[in-house]
Amino acid sequence: MRKLILLVSLFLLVVVPALAQDTFALTILHTNDTHSWHEPNANGDGGVARQATVVNQIRAEGGNVILLDAGDRFTGTLFHQQYRGQDQVEIMNALGYDAMTLGNHEFDDGEEVLYNFVSQLDFPVVSTNIDWGSFAELDELVQPYVTLDVAGVQIGVIGLTTSDTPTSSSPADEIVFSDDLVGSVESAVGELTAAGVNKIILLTHVGVEVDMAILTELVGVDVVIGGHSHTLFSTAYRASGDNTYPYATETSAGERIVYVSAGSNNTYLGRLNVQFDENGVVSGTSGDTILLSRYIAPDPAMDEIVTRLGGTIEELRATPIGADASVYLVGDRRVCRVEECLLGNLITDAMRAETGAQLAITNGGGIRADIDEGEITLGEVLTVLPFGNLTATFELTGADVVAALENGVSGIRVDGGNVVRDGAGGRFPQVSGLRYSFDPNLEAGSRIVSVEVQTEAGEWVAIDPAATYTVASNDFMRQGGDGYSVFQNNAMNAYDFGKPLDQVLAEYLAANTPVAPTIEGRITIVNATLPPA
Repeated sequence: MRKLILLVSLFLLVVVPALAQDTFALTILHTNDTHSWHEPNANGDGGVARQATVVNQIRAEGGNVILLDAGDRFTGTLFHQQYRGQDQVEIMNALGYDAMTLGNHEFDDGEEVLYNFVSQLDFPVVSTNIDWGSFAELDELVQPYVTLDVAGVQIGVIGLTTSDTPTSSSPADEIVFSDDLVGSVESAVGELTAAGVNKIILLTHVGVEVDMAILTELVGVDVVIGGHSHTLFSTAYRASGDNTYPYATETSAGERIVYVSAGSNNTYLGRLNVQFDENGVVSGTSGDTILLSRYIAPDPAMDEIVTRLGGTIEELRATPIGADASVYLVGDRRVCRVEECLLGNLITDAMRAETGAQLAITNGGGIRADIDEGEITLGEVLTVLPFGNLTATFELTGADVVAALENGVSGIRVDGGNVVRDGAGGRFPQVSGLRYSFDPNLEAGSRIVSVEVQTEAGEWVAIDPAATYTVASNDFMRQGGDGYSVFQNNAMNAYDFGKPLDQVLAEYLAANTPVAPTIEGRITIVNATLPPA
């Protein structure tokens, strides 16, 4: 009996702990589409100093913690214009990232800038669907996947970069982005599995729609962290729908696969707690995206880095963009939210020039200031367009264009025959390539009286409800902002990730200096009077 008890005791001491060690708990902190937003946003939330505070706090809790990024660190604020990725080197190394994949905007400034960025990072960069051609140094640096050693357990991390990068950024022609996303992942999973790795994370920069289309085909992948579409998955901050955190389904092999994404612009940090069973399959999850709230104290060390880097940004703001205004460029909210305005004309003209779209529509509420006569500085452009919106392009039927305009004029109010300027909503549409008239006395939704579009020959013709038109707007509106659900729901071949709108405007002004726009009759109000602004 004594021998039996001894044997049982040895089993409990040796065998049972060994079995327990077959399961594994991992906390994955993740970001995507941060776009050089190191500082807090206009609401006071976000920024890398608050991210550092939260990351440090979670690491201090103990356990197995890794920090990953799903791409697009480049382009979006003056930090990138000033430092071309070297700001990211210092910040990401200080935050202690463990791996990232490349987004399309990492290719915006050419291969030398990309190499200078990747070569100085203290952690690996992965993408499995890029053929680098003759760029041997980048080919060596950017691997298809990496294996992270976390407390003696091997975690595979694979990367994917959108195949539309050649049209949405500026890579060299010989760099090839495969659109066989599933095949690329299968190859990497096969190599990792052969090496005995059974816990695999995929960092994708292809957008949520593509991710959802291929998710069940990603056999062998346990967790997917998405980027490119700036989508927020959250239980706390999304009331309903499939964007609760995390989204979970099964692959075609019947294994659980989990999907998360953390919005954009360093406003949120994702925290996914994953429990793996003895076979490396996800057996449980918890967590959510964390708002980097203004009430979170910034980490002092990271705050010092951002403050130091930001010192030269103020000098950049004062930099002339190479353009002069011959007239006072009105962008006042009491004008641009109820009638045609000069900056509305310039911004929409710039959007069409940049994209080649037939029509452009932007919201008057996105225009935040005037620009006075004389030399124009970068700071003035950023004051006019402070939100960091990207240029979006898509196709829309003529009927849907009219519906969008109906939404845009639906907030206009009339008092005693006069249009009320104060309190008008930001949805009012400034336009290029089309002109319209509306009667604000009519019921909202039925106010548009006429719409005409400009032909290539410069003639004006009535819009054809059945025809399809190419449209440029901003990503906020394209995603349904300011009530433009018709853009969100009916747009065809949409692309929301063009150049930042402030950059588009600055380049257009410089190319057309001196600028002297006029009121052209693009927008006409009937049966009501506009009082002086």
